[in-house]
Amino acid sequence: MQSKTFGASGHVLVCRCEEVSIAQMEQACRMGVDTVRQLKMATRVTMGACQGRVCRQLVESWFYNQVPAARREAELLSQRPPVRPITFGQLAEGGSL
Repeated sequence: MQSKTFGASGHVLVCRCEEVSIAQMEQACRMGVDTVRQLKMATRVTMGACQGRVCRQLVESWFYNQVPAARREAELLSQRPPVRPITFGQLAEGGSL
């Protein structure tokens, strides 16, 4: 597996919710991660409050750039919407959820 070096940009956060940096993802790849789902399990990337709605596409693009031979269709990351969206007004009122 061929890995690119990002230098100082390795400390750039890719997943703000879980505070996962490029350097952490690079380390996971060096340790043998070979699917994007394994990357998620190794680093917790896309597992934060937004559930990947902000960083999923960036993570997948970065990973497939690092590991071009990875099976793309095998394990795509999922987005998980809230069970039932509510407004801030409903939340403030403390009404029935």
